[in-house]
Amino acid sequence: MPPHAPLMAPSGRMDSNIVTIDVGGQIFQTTKQTLTAAGTKSLFSEIFHSPASAQIGVPFVDRDPDLFSVLLSLLRTGNLPSKAKAFDLQDLVSEAKFYGIESLLVSSQSNPSQFDAFNLEKSLILPLNGRDSPSAISTTTFGSVHVSHGSKITSFDWSMQRKSTILTRFFAVDSLLALSPSVAAAGATDFSGLQILDLEKGNVKETLNWENVTRSSSTVQAIGSSPEFLFTSFESGRRNSNSIVVYDIGNLKPITEIGTNEIYGADLDSGIPATKLCWISSYNLLMASGSHSGPSGVSGNIKLWDVRSGNLVWELKEKVDCFSDVTVSENLSAIFKVGVNSGEVFSMDLRNLGAMNTWVSPGATRKVVNGKKEGAGSKIESHANQVFCSKGGNLELWSEVLMGSPRNSEDGLQERVYRRNLMGRVKDMEGSRITHFSFGGNKMFVTRKDQQFVEVWQSSVRGF
Repeated sequence: MPPHAPLMAPSGRMDSNIVTIDVGGQIFQTTKQTLTAAGTKSLFSEIFHSPASAQIGVPFVDRDPDLFSVLLSLLRTGNLPSKAKAFDLQDLVSEAKFYGIESLLVSSQSNPSQFDAFNLEKSLILPLNGRDSPSAISTTTFGSVHVSHGSKITSFDWSMQRKSTILTRFFAVDSLLALSPSVAAAGATDFSGLQILDLEKGNVKETLNWENVTRSSSTVQAIGSSPEFLFTSFESGRRNSNSIVVYDIGNLKPITEIGTNEIYGADLDSGIPATKLCWISSYNLLMASGSHSGPSGVSGNIKLWDVRSGNLVWELKEKVDCFSDVTVSENLSAIFKVGVNSGEVFSMDLRNLGAMNTWVSPGATRKVVNGKKEGAGSKIESHANQVFCSKGGNLELWSEVLMGSPRNSEDGLQERVYRRNLMGRVKDMEGSRITHFSFGGNKMFVTRKDQQFVEVWQSSVRGF
């Protein structure tokens, strides 16, 4: 017998708003409106919108009625009932796939709107195979995550229940960007070309290279994206030229190059390739940043590019307390950095782009002692309305404080006040140095030095 089949129904029931369905021998009744929430591609749409000749009776589905009861509650309310905790999540995922409503299950359990920075707790450890520590991490909107470790990339689905690992041609993956739950762009600083990988089949879909003047290899320094474009920062194998290549994200054809530098003599500034790329959608600008450590200390630059015209809109050269890392918060309309010497977080307001040239410290700046680089290795990222900064094994959370009587600065813009909070419980922090962290769904993913696993920090939601 097929998994669903019609049986005889009471006369006249076909015209009623009440829908009756037999699942595994147990009768369920609901409304047509409830089943409409399942979408047009669901099994319910197939059953109840098939030709009238096939709708002679009560549809029978040969599946587990207890699991169906949970999913029916999901259709009714948009949330899983408390009894869902009695089931294995993977069983619910399999059933949701069968009925064609996995997207509703994902939305209820791993929705970005459920992310609560002040309610994050370390909830899970994702083990990685082998002895290599994570070198890059990338997430998707609803919380699936890809992690590179050595020459391998391991992927976990949104439920953290399904795990797969592929072997790449790289000795080590330095840059990784999820293009979808099953496709990623990957590159390395010692291997030529940007590879587009099918993470389900484990093969290379396409390899993208930059044709530099010296016709040498082109290694990948950073990857970024926007809804329209894929950005890749390349450096020639001879390290005497670099460029950012813009590709159409749909067909992966090159569109233009921006920030191309040919290095002559001791011109170190132009010799710094972009090692981080961030798209600023509200301004239609690409932020490219890179730094270099030399005998005189760390120097770097931050540039904002108009991708369509190829024009450099804004540039800041850093020498005094250069950034260890830098990020953009669109919600806060600001650029944030963590100083490599001071280890402190600084911000610069994007609302007055032309006049931006001074960093403002949201907190009390510490005095650097004996030239020690307090911020070396620190990472900074923005997500939602907060900015997260790692320092050693700890994570700081910076949030804007809304003032009752806001003051305006000299340029007429409302002054912003930020406050710092330390994240997590004491037992969750003070581990090895944090090397990467990223966000997806209602989760934050954290990796640490010399550790062969990924920490999952999650906001509690109803269900699991």
